[in-house]
Amino acid sequence: MVNARPGDSDVSDSPPDIRMTMWVHGHVQGVGFRWWTRARALELHLVGSARNLSDGRVEVVAQGPEVVCRGLLALLRNGDTPGRVDVVVELVGVPKGPITGFVER
Repeated sequence: MVNARPGDSDVSDSPPDIRMTMWVHGHVQGVGFRWWTRARALELHLVGSARNLSDGRVEVVAQGPEVVCRGLLALLRNGDTPGRVDVVVELVGVPKGPITGFVER
């Protein structure tokens, strides 16, 4: 058995990844919102997608560490996005399947 020392990192000590689905309400289609979201998600090293919904919302799905997903959620809510965000509703769940990259759909 190896003795752990303070500062040693162990994968098992890492918090589990989550899947966060966010529905963004407002004027968020046709303004570069999905592209902007993808760029922020890639900067944060998240995987997932952003897609327009027929009712005018954008659905954002991000997978990664919870604190990082919540960072993306904060960026979506802070008002410095393309278009106009009125409200963001989120749902946290477990990651699904092997996903790579972050795509606009």
